[in-house]
Amino acid sequence: MNIAIGSKNKAKINAAKLALDSAELIHTLFPIDAPSSVSDMPFSDEETMRGAVNRAEYCLLQADVEMAFGLEGGVTETPYGLYLINYGALAEKGKETILSGGARIKLPEIIASKLRNGQVLGNVMEEYCKRENIRSKEGAIGIFTNGLIDRTEMFTHICKLLIGQRQYSQDN
Repeated sequence: MNIAIGSKNKAKINAAKLALDSAELIHTLFPIDAPSSVSDMPFSDEETMRGAVNRAEYCLLQADVEMAFGLEGGVTETPYGLYLINYGALAEKGKETILSGGARIKLPEIIASKLRNGQVLGNVMEEYCKRENIRSKEGAIGIFTNGLIDRTEMFTHICKLLIGQRQYSQDN
């Protein structure tokens, strides 16, 4: 099966591959630089979901694929602080796009305040950690969980949720 992932980000590509392998789906995975068509730093559940859907559905129009993943990270404000959030979408031709959400963790105020002032998480994390390209490696989730969960694992979980929902709907 030809499947696209709406990103060239290594963590997202690896997540889709791991989830597909885990589900024993024979596939060829095509990374596509798909636009989210939302802000660079999605700031709500709704905007983050929309970014995931936009990435997945864009892929179906760009390549000869039967299915496509869109993965999007963002943040959302709560009464308890600013939380890191993430969503995934699975689009198939002629079917309703499936959505799923994943882990949520509270961001430290030193990070949250910069995001509230218009900065993007990836850039803030690079400055905070004094390292480059964190978004393609462990991500903020990896830093703030002390390496127990990294960005690939976080998005793998979402991809598995999407695949599982797809399989369930085919069986029922």
